[in-house]
Amino acid sequence: MNPQLFRRILICLLSVSLVTACQAIQAEETSVPPSGDNYGQLSDQGKLRTYYLYTPKSYNPDRPMPLVLVFHGDDGSGHSMAEVTRFNDLAEQKGFIVAYPDAVDHKWSLSAKSSRKVDDVPFVAALINHLKQVRNIDSRRVYATGFSRGGILTQDLACKLPDKIAAFASVAGALPSRLKPHCQPQTPVSMLMINGTNDQDVHYDGDDTSQGKGLVSIPDTVSFWRSRDQCPSPTQTLQIPHPNASDRFKVKTSQPSACIAGSEVVQLAVLDGGHFWPGGATQDPKLKQVNNQLGFNASEKIWEFFQRHKMGSGE
Repeated sequence: MNPQLFRRILICLLSVSLVTACQAIQAEETSVPPSGDNYGQLSDQGKLRTYYLYTPKSYNPDRPMPLVLVFHGDDGSGHSMAEVTRFNDLAEQKGFIVAYPDAVDHKWSLSAKSSRKVDDVPFVAALINHLKQVRNIDSRRVYATGFSRGGILTQDLACKLPDKIAAFASVAGALPSRLKPHCQPQTPVSMLMINGTNDQDVHYDGDDTSQGKGLVSIPDTVSFWRSRDQCPSPTQTLQIPHPNASDRFKVKTSQPSACIAGSEVVQLAVLDGGHFWPGGATQDPKLKQVNNQLGFNASEKIWEFFQRHKMGSGE
């Protein structure tokens, strides 16, 4: 054979081998399950929206995993909410994905008429659909929770997206009075509410709603959801014991024995508690002391509640 021709054939074969090897390496890299911290974005209502996503190491793209949406309060962000609630640690232990969306200008909008010209309810629906494209999400086990205005948004989502979200938990949140007459979900709603009885931002006894503004009281919000779910009364009232708990800070739990279609409405009242995420990370020495006295972790309680509910389970 001509030496030059042989050399060309050999170079060609080596090139083909290298390309094949590179393609194999690339295929192997893309097959590695994504885990840990990720930042994502999507376009919705003419705006570029962002979110922080945590995927546990146990994630397998071939198996659907539950999704928990966590909404921050005013002036917060998805990442700051992750730091306070420590849902990432819980996700790693229990095996679920957590998404922390960012509000436009750090404040959630409950109506397209807001100054930010965006309605965050359809944004959440779009976000759920988007996350199902980037992760294998169990559609029957999508959950929503939030703090302060994020908790108020969670109440709004319970009214409008019970066909996409299996259970809800609001912390330091309540139902807006203007929303209450229009809140008519077609399916039972499982709701957990955690509120401090001495909250100076979201008042336990509610606001003056005579002008159709403000928030409904916590007891009235709980009663509203129990009425929607046809929950029986009276309810069971328990106090969460803790060996170091003071007489001042205690958590009172109230829940009905059974509601329709396996739904639940659970209220946790932090006696004399303020506007905070119980058991959350904090640099405030006074709040650290309260958490130590309380011995209660809201994130753990929320996940415990979520685990009991699936879409269409009827359990």
